Formats: sequence, C-alpha cells, structure tokens
Amino acid sequence: MSDYECLLYEEADGVATITLNRPDKLNAFSPTQIAEVEDVWRKLRMNDDVRVAVITGAGDRAFSTGVDLSHRFPQPSSKVMINDDMYRIGPKTNDLWKPVIAAVNGMACGGAFYILGEVEFIVAAETATFFDPHVTHGMPSVYESMLMLQRMPIGEIMRLSLLGRHERMSAARAHQIGLVQEVVAPDQLMDVARGLAELVAGTPDQLAVEVTVKAIWTAQYMGIHQALSQAPTLVNLVDGTTAVGERADALRRQKITPRIR
Repeated sequence: MSDYECLLYEEADGVATITLNRPDKLNAFSPTQIAEVEDVWRKLRMNDDVRVAVITGAGDRAFSTGVDLSHRFPQPSSKVMINDDMYRIGPKTNDLWKPVIAAVNGMACGGAFYILGEVEFIVAAETATFFDPHVTHGMPSVYESMLMLQRMPIGEIMRLSLLGRHERMSAARAHQIGLVQEVVAPDQLMDVARGLAELVAGTPDQLAVEVTVKAIWTAQYMGIHQALSQAPTLVNLVDGTTAVGERADALRRQKITPRIR
C-alpha cells in the first residue's frame, strides 16, 4: 500500500498514517489522489494489522483545499444526475468502520469536508482554519455542508457556508463548538494524533471498537429511535463472541493513568 503517487502511507503499532501529499497544490484532490484515498480505505477494511488510521496533509499550509479545479471532472448533461468523484474519499462511504482520526494542519476547506465529515474525531494545530469557498465562487455547498452538519451546530455551518471566503473559522472556535476535539501546537500535532490512535489501537477487542463506531454513526444518521432498535444486534456482535466478563475483571485490575485535556 506504499506505492502511491499522491499519498504517503505508513503502518506501525496497529496505526496507519495517511498523508495527502500534494503540498505544492495545498493537497487539493486530483483524480489520482481521489482514487488513491478510496483505495486506502477499501484496503484497510481487509488489513487486520491496522486497527486505527490517522489522516493528515503534507506541509504546514493546508490539510486540503478540496478539489483541484485545474483537472476536468466530466458531468452528465442531465440536471437530475451528478458525477461527484469527491464523494468517494470518505471512510464511511467506503464501508470502513475502523476509527479514523484527522490531524488538521493549516487550511481545511471545501472538499476536505468529505473526509472531515466522516472521521471519528479531529485534532487540529493552533494554526488550522476551516472555511467553505463554494458560494463565493458562485457554486452551492451541498454535500460538504450536509456532511459537516453532522459535526457542528446549524448556525455555525450556515455561517461557514454562506460567508465563503470572507471568513475562516479558527481552530480555537472550532474547538468551542465541538468540531475539533483538541487544539495543539503545530509541532505536536502528529505526536498527539498518533498517541491517541495508539491508545485506541491497544484496546483488547477490535470488534468492540468497530461496533462502537458503527453504533454511534448509526444513531447520528438514523435518529435515536431507529438507532436504538438496532442496538441489541450491535451489542450482541461482541457480547455473543467474547469472554467480556473475564476481560472486564482483568482490565479493572490494570492501572491506567488517564490523560486530562
């Protein structure tokens, strides 16, 4: 999985680190990079050596500025159909239920939200900013704003979408509203993100982690009543196949010093 043109890929200690690697283009997505990100998510579904993924962008200027408009993305002539290649880059869209942590450095805007809207949580550098330039360029923000609405209050995504390039949300504000879960110094970003990923990867039962991820996203997408109707099946995926009681007793005896943030 390391032979990519537009990505850097590493594996260690159960964690895959994926780096969008077009820093000269602010990590904007070309057709090749879209295909490679999709390929990574699909292959991670089958890779039992990886329990958690971290995704970031090369350089310090941008996580990603979305689609690279210097490339052609052909569309059907009909107004009731669309060929949205960017919809292929989200981990959940590719049926990946292993946790994905985003480490956001610099700008994250527009099409970057296809990924950020589907990660488990976000760690951001103090210098990170978030915005959506669509309306400034005369285009509607649709998929991007819908996905980000799952992560932030409606007033915030409205402001982000409608002000376009006229305003950027700081990492501090993103943390205040819950879009970002931790803000760190730029030189600490990857150490913190990888450290968190390694803690999750060290969980004794990977299936329990994946079912938890699936359950929370199910509730987010379906609504609480529909989600709760699926809860017994999701719980039994783990409880019916593991010695949960014995493991819980052993873990209770294990000394863990939690990290306070």
